Amino acid sequence: MDVVISSDDEEEQFTKQRLRAAMHFTVGKLCEKVANDEHVSFSKQAVAAIAETTFRQCELFTRDVEMFAKHAKRTTVNCDDVKLLSRRSKSLHNFISKRSEELTMVNREMRGKKKRRTTKAVASKHKQEDDDQDGEADACTFPV
Repeated sequence: MDVVISSDDEEEQFTKQRLRAAMHFTVGKLCEKVANDEHVSFSKQAVAAIAETTFRQCELFTRDVEMFAKHAKRTTVNCDDVKLLSRRSKSLHNFISKRSEELTMVNREMRGKKKRRTTKAVASKHKQEDDDQDGEADACTFPV
């Protein structure tokens, strides 16, 4: 019995392989930097193991944040979902919270600059959009 693979499946596998290769490359570069800074060495197997573990952990994180958004009856992953994911690591949670606040402030500043350049009609439209988004004031949202 022949197994038929659709072009969508092939595309997904190709994308996954490219992401895995990019992860391996990035981990290799980070290991090189640490090796130079700390005067240690990493075997090729260690680099590959770190890269594969990191890739799999990212897959798990992705599924988790998607589930958090779906549980909240949203179709978009936002910073609250990422914060919830990071709740077990206090330092990571603090970092993500701080970065989220910084991004929110930058986005508000950018919206303010755009408003000054628009006409009254367009400005009132932006105000309505901003009011609609205030419930989701996070700077990072991702469609699920």
